[in-house]
Amino acid sequence: MDFNKQKPIYLQIADTMSQRIMAGEWAVDERIPSVREVAGSLGVNPNTVMRTFDHLQQSGIIYNRRGVGYFVSADAKERILALNRQHFISEELPYFFQRMKLLGITIDDLRQLQDD
Repeated sequence: MDFNKQKPIYLQIADTMSQRIMAGEWAVDERIPSVREVAGSLGVNPNTVMRTFDHLQQSGIIYNRRGVGYFVSADAKERILALNRQHFISEELPYFFQRMKLLGITIDDLRQLQDD
């Protein structure tokens, strides 16, 4: 995995794991690879992966069965979609609208491009 210096590694790993859940690679209530397995496969510090797992658990995407491992939550896909939508609206869309304004692109221009 190639890491982007603009975003913390643990969040990049969380994004990749979320994509795998969305793609159906890990089903609801299925055990995901352990912290050590993920750290080994990505060549990162296990503490970084633990931070990823904590983030995903706090977001309700995965849950922990003590002594057994981490599993995909029942509503993981819905939570991932909600988080991605929230991020898009609060982080990406304002920049997008700013660029549109700067370039003189209107909503009607976008509608026309969509219809083409």
